[in-house]
Amino acid sequence: QVQLVESGGGLVQAGGSLRLSCAASGRTFSIYTMAWFRQAPGKEREFVATISWSGGSTYYADSVKGRFTISRDNAKNTVYLQMNNLKPEDTAVYYCAGGRFSATSPSRDDYGYWGQGTQVTVSS
Repeated sequence: QVQLVESGGGLVQAGGSLRLSCAASGRTFSIYTMAWFRQAPGKEREFVATISWSGGSTYYADSVKGRFTISRDNAKNTVYLQMNNLKPEDTAVYYCAGGRFSATSPSRDDYGYWGQGTQVTVSS
């Protein structure tokens, strides 16, 4: 089994930056593609960014493209989400996800492992 634990969330002012981390433990070798999703109150969980196993391929939601950067350090079993120029609409619980596939995907159904989420709040 794989466990994913997010950290780095918090309160930040609009225009500020925040870096989220997702540490994987357990059968980490079974995880290839990693991704970040987020869910705001009253909304469905939405795709944010994903990264291939090697880090060579990334894909972002249009809403965060140019502001967020996903990266990973396989030696540390950790994936990151650098969030710059944060906006109030970025406020949500951010979830780390992992899948046993090598391609990037924005689909929730493709990810079999999920963290518990970390709260990101962006104030005006």
